[in-house]
Amino acid sequence: MSSNDNEKIRREIKYSHLIQAGLPITFIIISLLDSYVFRISVWLNDFVPFIIRIILCVITLGIALIFIKLSHDALFRHNGPSNTLITAGILGHVRNPMYLGVLLIYVAFLFLSISLICLGFFIVVTLIYNNMVNNEEKVLEELFGEDWLTYKKTVPKWIPR
Repeated sequence: MSSNDNEKIRREIKYSHLIQAGLPITFIIISLLDSYVFRISVWLNDFVPFIIRIILCVITLGIALIFIKLSHDALFRHNGPSNTLITAGILGHVRNPMYLGVLLIYVAFLFLSISLICLGFFIVVTLIYNNMVNNEEKVLEELFGEDWLTYKKTVPKWIPR
């Protein structure tokens, strides 16, 4: 295992890839069961026309993919984690654009289903991602020290400025 692989493992919490794969699968299962089988919490769909839900879904999904693409380009320009603090581009506006993009994908599909059970699950997903970010930010503080603390004070964690 190269030193770059060690850095990558060190920067992420244990099992983060399994968590990030399992959460959307669970979300999809819950959404499908609630929307098409049990119909427990999708009564708001009767009040919001399907075309409006699709438009909101597509717009939000587009914004999410832009965040993910821009953050991927900035973070993995050199095929691995950088050894310097990256503060340019999208990372100059929000500290976690890739995770924000992922959360926006959940929101896009929430617009589509308007399942209140999925909304509750989305809150749990958001808390899990926030916990992952908090752990990763501790590592970034160790790696980049005062530069990270200055960056952290000037760039918001979740809502772009």
